[in-house]
Amino acid sequence: MEIREARAADVEPLALILARIESFTKDEVVCAREVLEAAVAANAVDYQALVATDSRALLGYVCFGPTPMTESTFDLYWIASAPNERGRGIGSALLSAMESRLCQRQARIVRVETSATEAYGPTRGFYERNNYREEARIADFYRPGDDLVILTKRLETASSSP
Repeated sequence: MEIREARAADVEPLALILARIESFTKDEVVCAREVLEAAVAANAVDYQALVATDSRALLGYVCFGPTPMTESTFDLYWIASAPNERGRGIGSALLSAMESRLCQRQARIVRVETSATEAYGPTRGFYERNNYREEARIADFYRPGDDLVILTKRLETASSSP
């Protein structure tokens, strides 16, 4: 598996992957695609995307960017892997690559927002296994019965080490 910067030619194949993910609504797929397109646009500043690929196809991607009006804090906007490729460590490899790049940028915190619904339980478990911790929860945020869960990970950078 190789992890590289996303390119404009990756948008369509990644959109097909997004459309196959059961827990994503149509609106979420549209939003994820818009953010991905912004990440691969010339002179992109707000978003960056990395893709995982092998000799056969794209396997998944992660999209992230600096959190506006903060110092060294970044948002992880979207991460997805092809449903038929799950369990191969693609998501963890993408997270690790993103975190390495963010450490090079002296990032302190990565923030993730997700749903508290049962459908997103595996997603929350994935983040927990990768050392992201729940920091906050807003009840009924997305809709009644669907809380917003905010997870964070504090990164160790060269400047924060003793």
